[in-house]
Amino acid sequence: MKILIVGAGLGGLTLAAVLRRHGIHPTVVELEAGRDARTQGGMLDLHEESGQAALRAAGLHAAFLAKVLSGGDATRVLDRHGVVRYTDDGDGQRPEIDRGDLRDLLLDALPDGTVRWGRKVVHVEPGLVRFADGTAETADLIVGADGAWSRVRPVLSAATPAYTGVSFVEADLREPRDVVGAGSLMALGERKAFLAHRESDGGNHVYVAVTAPVDWLDTIDFTDPTAAKAAVLSRFEGWADELRALVAEADGPLVPRRVHALPVGHRWDPVPGVTLLGDAAHVMSPFAGEGANLAMLDGAELGRALVEDIPLRTYEEELFARAAQAAAESAAGLELVLADDAPEGLVRFFSTGPQPTA
Repeated sequence: MKILIVGAGLGGLTLAAVLRRHGIHPTVVELEAGRDARTQGGMLDLHEESGQAALRAAGLHAAFLAKVLSGGDATRVLDRHGVVRYTDDGDGQRPEIDRGDLRDLLLDALPDGTVRWGRKVVHVEPGLVRFADGTAETADLIVGADGAWSRVRPVLSAATPAYTGVSFVEADLREPRDVVGAGSLMALGERKAFLAHRESDGGNHVYVAVTAPVDWLDTIDFTDPTAAKAAVLSRFEGWADELRALVAEADGPLVPRRVHALPVGHRWDPVPGVTLLGDAAHVMSPFAGEGANLAMLDGAELGRALVEDIPLRTYEEELFARAAQAAAESAAGLELVLADDAPEGLVRFFSTGPQPTA
């Protein structure tokens, strides 16, 4: 079987690594020009039952443990005045790793040439992928691992991600701030939040979450860092100075991102020779910490199905079930974190129930 994986994100690379471990040699095509074309984002906490299970299936769990950030699973919740409302030092069950380090771990497990960089997909149909340079690839199985705006998904589904009503602005601080602590920070109130974590290089990565119309980010000139900081912080009048400093003193430009999600319970009818995994199948808000973990588990489970000759539809039905549960949890988490009375609900949840991550 000739397998073509579209997208060299965590899910697609996990699938490739699992297949490679069993003597199957897929091809991965990726739009980015190379593995170092851009930074890959902040820290990820990998769950035992999903992300870590996927790495075990790929034979990479021990290598992963060598790269985790000690103490990175600590959590603290503050209100908008900077008052600490909840803390947890973590139990080591959801260790944190830099997303770039994790991607490199997966890439290094693959032979040179497995990933073909700089390949922009312009058309997909069963058995065929066409690229912007006029070339094409044929395959017995095409796997859409190409994220929220997948070029493969339209072969299977007419669904498109919808704006959740939440926009992020990302920032970086080279020097760590005491308010963030050893792991993750969630400072909440008025349907807004500062979400931040310690990075493996010692700095902090910050996500400013704002409940806002879809065009709010368009009103900000992100080419002017000073003006952009002022515009973002205008939404946080009256918040504690140490929280506002996470944006006011950020190094480098601010990066805007709208948060989109596919419908909870998204599914598709079977199409021979084509399937999806990760965000291409079930992009959701990040408020349950499940996106990367599910993508990797999807990759591992699809790999297992191909190795063990399990029907593709069996893999898809199992994906639908776990994705629907996670998407519902993510939607509920968004409402909890950005509630009118936040952080009250989140503090109650952390104190009495299972603990999600930001």
